[in-house]
Amino acid sequence: MPRKKEAPDNRSKPTREAADPPEKAADPALPTWTFLSNHAHVLLLIAHEPEIRLRDVAVRVGITERAVQRIVADLEEGRYLERERTGRRNRYRVHRERPLRHPVEAHRDIGTLVSLIFDS
Repeated sequence: MPRKKEAPDNRSKPTREAADPPEKAADPALPTWTFLSNHAHVLLLIAHEPEIRLRDVAVRVGITERAVQRIVADLEEGRYLERERTGRRNRYRVHRERPLRHPVEAHRDIGTLVSLIFDS
């Protein structure tokens, strides 16, 4: 039986370059990994800009919008984040008092991480 031709997948996917940190493009000798997870990146961006669109989060983190939606659902389920509908937009509230999840950093809270990254 002949195989059917599959339709090309035209959905946009971030390229490896898009997922790399910006400095990686400038210096190919730098590693491709980062110290923070995608969950941390999404949470940090939302904490910094509570009305940010998930599409914009996806672009800035370098992952798909669907991946951001899954991460936001995880963060809501873990009570790290609340979503409030305001007209056609969402506004997010980060619970900064919640502890970081790994035992190594569980003595610190989300607010400490946000302050470390965004406060001068």
